[in-house]
Amino acid sequence: MTGPARPAARPGAAPEPGRIDAHLRAAAARHPDRPALVDRGRTWTYGELDRETDRWAAALVRHGVRPGAVVSWQLPNRAEAVVLHQATLRIGAISNPIVPIYRHAEVGFILRQARSEIVVVPAEFRGFDFPAMVGDLRAGLPDLATVVVVGTAPPGDGVVGLEDFLSAPATEPTPPEPAVPDDPDALALLLYTSGTTSDPKGVLHTHATLEHENHSMIEFFGLTGSDVVFMPSPVTHVTGVLYGLQLPFMIGAPVVLLDVWEPGAGLDLIERHGCTFVVAATPFLHGLVHHPGRTPESTRTLRVFACGGADVPPDLVRRAGEQLDCLVVRIYGSTEFPTATSTNLSDPVRTRAHTDGRPIGRAQVRVVDDRDRPVPPGTAGHLLVRGPERFVGYLDPTLDADAFTPDGWFRTGDLAVVDDAGYLEITGREKDIIIRGGENLSAKEIEDRLFEHPAVADVAVVAVPDPVLTERACAVVVPEPGADVTLPALTTWLRERHRLAVQKLPERLLLVDELPRTASGKVQKFKLRDRLRRSAP
Repeated sequence: MTGPARPAARPGAAPEPGRIDAHLRAAAARHPDRPALVDRGRTWTYGELDRETDRWAAALVRHGVRPGAVVSWQLPNRAEAVVLHQATLRIGAISNPIVPIYRHAEVGFILRQARSEIVVVPAEFRGFDFPAMVGDLRAGLPDLATVVVVGTAPPGDGVVGLEDFLSAPATEPTPPEPAVPDDPDALALLLYTSGTTSDPKGVLHTHATLEHENHSMIEFFGLTGSDVVFMPSPVTHVTGVLYGLQLPFMIGAPVVLLDVWEPGAGLDLIERHGCTFVVAATPFLHGLVHHPGRTPESTRTLRVFACGGADVPPDLVRRAGEQLDCLVVRIYGSTEFPTATSTNLSDPVRTRAHTDGRPIGRAQVRVVDDRDRPVPPGTAGHLLVRGPERFVGYLDPTLDADAFTPDGWFRTGDLAVVDDAGYLEITGREKDIIIRGGENLSAKEIEDRLFEHPAVADVAVVAVPDPVLTERACAVVVPEPGADVTLPALTTWLRERHRLAVQKLPERLLLVDELPRTASGKVQKFKLRDRLRRSAP
């Protein structure tokens, strides 16, 4: 099995002495009986989790996975995701989480580009048949040899149930695990993110970049083995990977998983297991604060809620801090650069509520003009970030030239202001995306699909504000003459024709005679957003 070529090392990268997967093994050796993972009522100790990781690692090797290969998986927040991710890293392969909301269009693209030879999926999650989806895609995936199903596996060539996958054949010796070099600059993670393009972009992280990121968070928030991490964010997002699948084992702490978000269930888990630390997007914080069943006892142990992935209203930060009686902060980052800025207890409440914080760890931020020249404090411009946690490049290297400056700064695509004290505030986006509940949705992708509809003559997709999800997608459509265009008809057509993730479907429709355009033909989306804002109920 072969994986993507490793990109050149980043200028100024600071190598770490070990690999990020070594922490689970070390923690299991130090305290094998300490709780490590809570999932659906079961608690795994560090010893149990380490042994199960060895079992999965051996199974991956038996099925041909070698160092540098990509192991794709589309699993919810459950123990299988934790074990598979750790086992993949343990044998020197590259973990490729895929968010469970992705459907045929996104999953097919990812498996083809990553040239995945193995993928692990649930038999069913939230009413969706994942093996059937992969079966539909198999003809277009010549590299895909093995589909592992967590649950009952349907009959099919190369499809195997989890227990059969893990069982060693009695007549065949288990091949030895490959020697894995202690190389912190080896690739560890391939994670896809949406942006301005129709197709997802494969982001490459090494053991070193992930290690630097987690160390900066541990130090900034003073995390120790006495903490208990609560992870409701999908472990297939960068937030879930970092702080659900890796950081807890670096400090020898347990992680509590929740697979389907429901604020009442979240509050119950926080109270029952004494959770102290959460990193999640705005809807999760909003849900905890506004749940009618919340009591002071529910969040008595909660110490830090770092909120990011979408715009965080200042009033929510203030109210949440008071009502949950914990430190609530905004946090800025991305899949490419997980955490650049935040605040902590040393910062005033107003600063925590109204800014995205100051650089943490060794992260650097810079605001520049259109010619990459730094602008004075308080002046809006393009945000660049740099530091040892920065990703090493995209799987498609043709995307790198636009992503980086010659001296290694990452172009975030966000507009920002940095004040005299060094605090960052995001003021807008260059990228044409909708941030829905922490998910980055490409407006262009939705537009490209809608353009194919026979009743659509022209279309633009823009974000409309939402008090809970931050933003929702609105399709502004110019109908073909005489065509009857409705939102249900468009969404049904998108589901049936393109099988997109449900979250990408437009949730509002505006019919217009023509789209406002510049002299060069570019759609003036700011005018559409202003019109929608004025017409909001």
